[in-house]
Amino acid sequence: MGRCGFPRLALSNGCRHNPVIMASPRRIKSATRMVTRKPNRQSVLVTGASGGIGRAICRAFAAAGWYVGVHYHRQKAEAAKTLRAVRVTGGTGGLYQADVREGESVRQMVEMFSDQASPPAAFICNAGIAASSLVLRQQEDAWMSVIHTNLTGTFHCLQAMASPLLIQGGGSIVVIGSHAGYHGSAGQAAYAASKAGLIGLVKTAAQEWGPQNVRVNLVLPGWHRTGLSEGTMPDDPNWPDHALRRPPAIEEVARTIVHMAQLHDLSGQVWNCDSRNV
Repeated sequence: MGRCGFPRLALSNGCRHNPVIMASPRRIKSATRMVTRKPNRQSVLVTGASGGIGRAICRAFAAAGWYVGVHYHRQKAEAAKTLRAVRVTGGTGGLYQADVREGESVRQMVEMFSDQASPPAAFICNAGIAASSLVLRQQEDAWMSVIHTNLTGTFHCLQAMASPLLIQGGGSIVVIGSHAGYHGSAGQAAYAASKAGLIGLVKTAAQEWGPQNVRVNLVLPGWHRTGLSEGTMPDDPNWPDHALRRPPAIEEVARTIVHMAQLHDLSGQVWNCDSRNV
């Protein structure tokens, strides 16, 4: 039996050091049982790791010597680039596929990760999408797509990720939020609403799981030039709303998340990584 009480199943692409975990029921039913040697190092699963902040977070954990689970939904080739970066940086890891909008898909991914890796010490909820529209012009289907991915998707991740941590007596979950969730952002109604919802979700989960030593915190990573921020980055190069007149370096944000994941006495908090007022 696996650590979460489910049958042990393992899928591999044939390379012992590059497991590709597909969280689809059909693949899982056809998988054969096999003995997997678990990495003798701390492990972390990072959702939304096929690029941008997710890739930087994976590299930061790899630099600290962790086994890194690289999650992706559709962009397998980009996730493979992240995994190569993990190895170049000195870590080990594997690819794990799931649609965070589907609770069963996430549950199977986390089960597989927990079975393949050493006992998970941390999970990073980074998967998300953005859409730009004024409130009066916001189409409901686009609204629901953002809410389902960013808010409901994180809800699915928290539900699945809590189980192995509660069973083993503790661990850390870090959720990636946004400054827009605190102050709003003109033209980003759905995105800001989804990120605002994460604050209440994180604080509630922290209260419910704190007695079992499961810590849940939220990070505001600041502005970064990634695919998600394309077309929305501020035009003013002086960054007048930042006390330091600059956004944070993505590498510094990633290292902050690694540090935060290892703190034992911090939970239910919002950690701002740039120099804006929250």
